[in-house]
Amino acid sequence: MLSLKLLREAPEFVVERLAVKNFDAKEIVDQILDLDRSRRQYQTELDQCLAQQKIQAKAIGALMQQGKKEEAEAAKQAVSEMKNRSKELEQLMQESEAKQNDLLVRLPNLPVDIVPLGKTAEDNVVVREGGVKTELGEDALPHWELARKFDLIDFDLGVKLTGAGFPVYKGQGARIQRALIAYFLDYNTRAGFQEIQPPLMVNEASGFGTGQLPDKEGQMYHVTADNFYLIPTAEVPVTNIYRDVILAESDFPIKMTAYTPCFRREAGSYGKDVRGLNRLHQFDKVEIVQIAHPEASAAALDEMVAHVEGLVKSLELPYRILRLCGGDMSFTSAITYDFEVYSEAQGRWLEVSSVSNFESFQANRLKLRYKDANGKTHLAHTLNGSSLALPRILAALLENHQTEEGIRIPEALRPYFGADYIR
Repeated sequence: MLSLKLLREAPEFVVERLAVKNFDAKEIVDQILDLDRSRRQYQTELDQCLAQQKIQAKAIGALMQQGKKEEAEAAKQAVSEMKNRSKELEQLMQESEAKQNDLLVRLPNLPVDIVPLGKTAEDNVVVREGGVKTELGEDALPHWELARKFDLIDFDLGVKLTGAGFPVYKGQGARIQRALIAYFLDYNTRAGFQEIQPPLMVNEASGFGTGQLPDKEGQMYHVTADNFYLIPTAEVPVTNIYRDVILAESDFPIKMTAYTPCFRREAGSYGKDVRGLNRLHQFDKVEIVQIAHPEASAAALDEMVAHVEGLVKSLELPYRILRLCGGDMSFTSAITYDFEVYSEAQGRWLEVSSVSNFESFQANRLKLRYKDANGKTHLAHTLNGSSLALPRILAALLENHQTEEGIRIPEALRPYFGADYIR
């Protein structure tokens, strides 16, 4: 959430930066500032009213001692009227603040200066590419055909048990899922990320803290009886560990990783781009989260991008890193880098990771702060990234590493899978 202080001091700057995200903020910003002026006027009048009440209360006693009962009664009546007005002012202040907060949470995070202009994914900027593309024959199969050939994934059974977008992994398919999760977690913990095993459901406060609520409630599964939400990513519960926490500067950086299933209602589209594992309602993902000092968060983002790049490289897949344009960024992000791997059999790039710096946007909602050496309190910065999302990684592994002998397992993954090939 953007700070009210920033809106007061630089409203034109906020409107200008949010235009990079193709968000017209002028009307909302003007409304927020009008409500802020009204609230402050009510506060000033309330302070004056309370001060007058104290003066009149003291005067009543003096008037009674002097035998001036009529004047004392008049003063009592004035105090009574001021008390009523004070209650009205308090109510008006609360109403203004509630309306103001409702508008504040509708404003996205400001993109940083290097975020490129653009409206769609077509306007994202390729930062660099790596890996070697595999040359496959004309008879190369897409992953959903390979999954059937080697009896790895049963999509139809998933439809029977739940619905579309809930595949069932079997045999070697289940084993490679488990191998990928273990490898990703080990890779992350070796880099200093503490492993966390969080709940798979969160409350409203957690959803609000990381920005899923009220922006994305339609994309999450809602457990209505208890008013819980199934998590769309481990970022939500893991980051919320530090909700309402005040850190010391010596606590930075805080680095965490977690494996969880992820649940998203957004998958309900059709066509070749969502076949097989390309888009699911339930999928597995390993996440990395970092809480950083504001002066160190830009460097932390670069470190996390390099970390994910090393992981993708180790899977022997062709990849590219994109800096997202303003129109393709999330509501909460200040800057995002996407990782895509190339699917030889499908002839297209598949997104497998997003690494983002939210700066103080989430921290303001979370009330996640730290104290500096002088005891002054500041907002921390939060970052997160996929490290990695499994479905499209598995799709690319199956497709790009298919050979006449079977599906070749990358060398780094072999100790976890226990074999060189899926046959």
